Amino acid sequence: MTPAQLRPEDFASYPAQARSLAVSQIPLLRTLPLVFAALLLRETRDYDWRFPPERLAIEDQFSFLSSLTLPERENLLRGFANVRLPESAQRIRWVAQPQQFLDALTAALWSTHQIDGFRQSAKSYASAWRKARPEPQPTMQRLTVVVLGADLKLDGYPLFRKLRSHGVFVPQVRGDDGWATLAALAQKRAQSHPAAASHIYIDGGEADSSLATHLATTSYAGLASVREQLLQRISAMLTGANSGPEQLRTAMAEITPQSLRWPATSGDEAFRRYQLDVLTEGSGTQIFSTTFVQWAAREALRRAQPLTLVMRFAPRQHSLNMNEMLSGKTQGNAPDPAGSLVDADMGAFYAWIDQQRLTGAETSAFLAWSEVHRQAVLIGPAIPRNTVAGAPMTMSQMLAQLG
Repeated sequence: MTPAQLRPEDFASYPAQARSLAVSQIPLLRTLPLVFAALLLRETRDYDWRFPPERLAIEDQFSFLSSLTLPERENLLRGFANVRLPESAQRIRWVAQPQQFLDALTAALWSTHQIDGFRQSAKSYASAWRKARPEPQPTMQRLTVVVLGADLKLDGYPLFRKLRSHGVFVPQVRGDDGWATLAALAQKRAQSHPAAASHIYIDGGEADSSLATHLATTSYAGLASVREQLLQRISAMLTGANSGPEQLRTAMAEITPQSLRWPATSGDEAFRRYQLDVLTEGSGTQIFSTTFVQWAAREALRRAQPLTLVMRFAPRQHSLNMNEMLSGKTQGNAPDPAGSLVDADMGAFYAWIDQQRLTGAETSAFLAWSEVHRQAVLIGPAIPRNTVAGAPMTMSQMLAQLG
């Protein structure tokens, strides 16, 4: 089927809001190249459980494309129209199964050496779209806090080397109320600017209930039953007759909260789907708590664009052979505090990079702190770069400097 043949009944399998949006845009969709229409519908199909910034991005794209004349639209999307698809990809029901089509498209682009041209087409489109529809500025200064938990320790390890040049390194943090001070600030920010998924807390161990009350919260321990079910499915898929990375990727993309018997509570569907995506799309998020925190933070910043993000790393298990880890039967495996510290240190750097990709990055604040080593780094618009604090600082003093 081509986009020109689209009908309202083709969207019968979409959730209610996504179906309504797609049907309202059929006149536009009929004018788009097949590849581009499938990519746009891949995002539209999940509209009902997308975060507010993601919904706005989908709506903005439809608005932007509708504002162009037909010749302007055809010229902008010419690169997508020129993509050569194998017959196997063309036979996929791309409206109802856009993820399967996307997987086949990706394989075809690489195998036929069209990937570079496709990337350039995507870059040109994104540039034109964002020039016409800029992303809105945040309603308050963004703050990302990365905490290296008290059980993460490696004597002599030089913490925050990749972050120090961007702000102030604090070699001695005073006081024992650091976490309580951070939690109080996060709660205050959430109460002053309440909005869906605007304030997020991610923990590599058990979540602190004082934060979970005010912030959208996910934790490695809290998702134990979901992780166990996923590991069982992965293990079964890899030992099956028709197994492979592509088949596994497709099967994981089709898993839903309902298929995992994951109960929903009022108003949490977008966040529940986000947690599921972290576990089904992230490599190692089901096995290592540090990987879970890093990937969950990456996706939260990319998708929800929170005003406040608090992420705390806890010890992960030691590495074993892949079959043992995928079996899920590693309860006796000892934690690795030294390896976890190295993971968390790099995770802090990645979180800062991801924060810099968002609007308002030039005014954003960032804090990374090791509880046991009592060291920290501060980055913000008023913070001098590549400097070392000349005296010990409390958590309150550091937060005051961030603004």
